This record gives sequence, structure tokens and C-alpha cells, in this order.
Amino acid sequence: MKKQPPERLQSFSIELLEQILQSTTEGIMITNEKMQITMVNNAFETLTGYRSSEILGKYPNILQSGKQDADFYKVMWSKIRSNGSWRGEIWNRRKNGEIYPEILSIYSVFDKVGQLTNYYGVFSDISIEKETEKELEELTQSDLLTNILNRNAFNELLFEKVNNSIHSHAILFIDLDRFKQINDTLGNEVGDQILIEVTNRINSIAGSSDIFARYGADEFVFSRSNIEYQKEAANLAKDITKLFNKPFLINDTEVYVTASIGISIFPQDGKDIEKLINKADKAMYFAKQNGRNQYAFYFDDLKKDSKRIIILEAELRKAIQNKDFFIYYQPKIGLAKQDIIGVEALVRWNNVKLGFVSPAEFIPIAEDTGLIIPLSEVILEKVCLDILESRSQGKIHILPVSINIASVHFQQDDFIERINSILMQYNCSPHLLELELTERTVMKDSDDIVNKLVKLKAMGFKISIDDFGTGYSSLSYLNRFPLNYLKIDKSFIQQITNLQDKQAIVETIILMAHRLHIKVVAEGVETIGQVKLLQQMGCDIIQGYYYSKPLAAKELMDFIELWEIYRQERNI
Repeated sequence: MKKQPPERLQSFSIELLEQILQSTTEGIMITNEKMQITMVNNAFETLTGYRSSEILGKYPNILQSGKQDADFYKVMWSKIRSNGSWRGEIWNRRKNGEIYPEILSIYSVFDKVGQLTNYYGVFSDISIEKETEKELEELTQSDLLTNILNRNAFNELLFEKVNNSIHSHAILFIDLDRFKQINDTLGNEVGDQILIEVTNRINSIAGSSDIFARYGADEFVFSRSNIEYQKEAANLAKDITKLFNKPFLINDTEVYVTASIGISIFPQDGKDIEKLINKADKAMYFAKQNGRNQYAFYFDDLKKDSKRIIILEAELRKAIQNKDFFIYYQPKIGLAKQDIIGVEALVRWNNVKLGFVSPAEFIPIAEDTGLIIPLSEVILEKVCLDILESRSQGKIHILPVSINIASVHFQQDDFIERINSILMQYNCSPHLLELELTERTVMKDSDDIVNKLVKLKAMGFKISIDDFGTGYSSLSYLNRFPLNYLKIDKSFIQQITNLQDKQAIVETIILMAHRLHIKVVAEGVETIGQVKLLQQMGCDIIQGYYYSKPLAAKELMDFIELWEIYRQERNI
């Protein structure tokens, strides 16, 4: 965008503009058309260490760190010349020689006849964000208790290994049998010691090209590459099972633990990582149901009945056409005032042929078949109708409703026009709605996504990142997005009272979000221990079964009334 000095600024005094320029916390540098520095502000001096008198008349390359090559600057200046601006992350050097990262925006300035007169740059130091990001990356890549890879790291490494691979790979899903009983009877400390010893034993047979990770509380995953025969995977499972023959000696007490193992094979059981792990998980449950302490391969009969899937898809199409869905709402509680600050809309479906169908079953089918877009629009219509119903009943204060937006739906070119059309049809204000987008959808970080979010925010929608933490992304770029809320995935929340690494990740995310003025929602909260810990961490909002399960619209109204009575009684 080519900048021209706005005429309306001429009505303000030079002294006022100078005071604003010098008081901003972002560094500002102005050059002439020949790139000689003509002015810098106070923040520039603070951030770079150079005084104004030392820098005037010089060129911006005095700040270059050497970390970017000539091609980087060639592309940058090409964009400035073609677009009139550039924005990105860059490493520069302070006067004392220290190299630091910054977010920099550069703009061209033209006079009324289109003649280039100046350039100016605006930048901010993101060193703290980078350090926090590095710490969080370490936390999100390793399991703090066992010091091996965690779920995220396993998924990434396995994807790299099998992507475009022509070889077979075995995925083993390992679950400790009756481990909950050990925790309940001997305590979590003993349970942790056993998990560490299990890790050490399995690690002892892991090869250099194997991938071994802790996947959940008492779940581990193991991948072996380039297997020629299925028997090799079976032998590996037998070797792991034998590791449990010897008792675990904990505090002079012998504890016997066994493991059930499920196996899936790439590519015969599929090429998608999540599906392969899911199939290994299903095979593990089959092994567990058939006596435990054994292994089982995934086989087709473990699939859902194919006939049911065919019927389900057909019935789903009819249900979307007839709008045969209903909405439940789960309250979100603000921890500061213990008030209900909003609700999340959750779709439900009760079919004549199939009975109640779980969203966990029909949502993936809707996504696979492309039905998720019309389904999402039906959900939005249903929410608007419930809001209208509340308004007709004289409800003065209507709670904001958050709605999940599928990635493929958001990526449609006419997404904004379609949802705006629905809101106009039902006379429903965007200010009453919060759009929840998954981390993976938003973090693609394209200009199109940023522009869409900016437009939606300007219309009045609140914007939320859902399932944060499941697809780790650069936190330093979160400030590019006009976000109101960041929702931490329940897989972290459910284990924060037991696992220190989950606790550390959640606390880091909360601190980082607050630095960016984003409120944090914890979902999947089920215990008082989780509530108290989240409160100590400074979490803003809680959602989960501890306060309420999802409720029908009428039940929600009753819940709100009871909650207000409860609040008033507490304040007496």
C-alpha cells in the first residue's frame, strides 16, 4: 500500500505529533528517498542503543545482523517496490553487538504526484516472545516425567518418516493394564516411578531409527521403520511384552505390571498418521478385551459396520436438508467474578433409524463428505433461532454464543457473505457470536486468513482459537491475528494436576496469551483440583463438566437462574 501524508494530520500541531511519535514504545525510523536516516524516535534509541546524533545521515544497513542473506533483502525490497510495504520477522544488531529478533514493517511514502519522498520503518523487539516460544517448544516436544518424546513430537516425526515412503512401518500402541488400580492403591508417586522404569525398559530395545513416545497417562507409542514382514512387528510386540515379566521394584515392594499392545501397519492399514494410531489403539483394546498382556494386529472387522456408515451418510444428508438437529449449550464461567460469561453451542442429532448419533461419529463423516459446510450453516441458523426465542421471552441479557467453524468452511471464498446472510435473515447481531477456529486453520498465516479475521472482528464477531496446543505454532505470530480468546485443549487440562509438563505448558500458554491481551479459556475441566490450579495460574474462563454438562436451551435458562441465586447468596 503506497502511503501519502494524510491531509487531516495538518490540523494538529507539530509539537503534538512529535510528542506522540516520541512516546510510542515501538521503534520508528524515517529515511529520505535515498535511504539516508533522517529521524528516529526515543524507542529506536532504547531498542538499538544508538543515539539520534550517531545514526542520522547513515543507512539502515548499520543495523544488519548478517543472519539474513542478500536474497532475503532482494525479496524484501522487491515487495516494497511492488506493494509499497513489507512486514516480517528479522534479526538486527544493537550498538553493543547483541543480535535480537524484531517484527518490522517498512512503508514507502509518496507525495501527491506519486513521487517517492521517504521510507519509514516501525519495529518492536520480540526477544521475550522468542525465548518463551523456545521454552514452550521444548515442553511440547518432550514428556517431562519420562524425558522421552510426547504425542505431538511422535506425530511429527512419524509423518516425516512415512511421508512419500515406499517401505512398511509398524505402529505399536502400548497401554499398561490396570494401571489406574496401581495409582489408586499405591499412589501417583509410585505410578510415576513405574512409568519411568517402563520407559527405561522399552528404550533399552529401541533402535536408532525407532520412534518411542509417551502418548498419554499410561499409554506409549512405538514405531519401527522399514519392516519387510508382518512377523517383524509381532516379534517386536513379543519383545516388549517380555520386558514386563520381571516385577518392578518400588520402595522395596515388587509390583507386577503387564501391557496390552495394538499394531497397525503403514501403508496397508492407511497412510494418515492419526488414522494409523487410531487403528493401533483399536487393536490394543481388542487385545485388552481378550485377556490383556498380549498383542493384536488391526483387522477390518474392527471397523465400524460399513452398512451403518452408508446409512449414516444418507440419513445425514436428509437431516441437513430437513434441519433435524438440535443445539445444546455448555456454560463458560468467568473465574474473576464467578459469572456465566457465555456458552458454547454443541450440535446433537437423534435419528429415527439410528437413534442418538454422537457428534464424534457424524462430524468426521460430514467432514469427509463435504457436508460439514451445510451442517455448519444449519447449526448457525439453529443458534440464531434460539437467540430470537430468548429475545421474545423478554430476556434482556443474552449470553454470547461460541460456534465451532470447520477449516474447510472458513476457507470458502464466500464464507463471510454466507454467514452474514444467515444473520441478516434472522436479525441476529454478530456481537452475540464468537467464532471458534482450530489452531491449524488460523496458523497457516496467509494474508487471506488475516484479512478474513480482521473483517469478521470489524463486523462484531469475537474470535477464538480452539484446541490450542495440539498443533504447535509460532506464538510470536499470534499478535498478527485479532483474537479475543485462546482455548487450551482439554488433553492438557485433564492432566494438569498429575503431570508437571502439562502444568508447565498450560501456565506458559496463559502467561503468553495475557502478554498479547488475549483471554484464556480452559475446556474439559472436571475436578475442583483443576479449577483451583487454573485459578492460581490466572486462567480467565473455565468450561467443563465440573460446572455443567451441555444443556438444552430451556435447561440452560434454568441453570442461569439457579446460578444467579447462588451468586447472590454468596454475596450476602
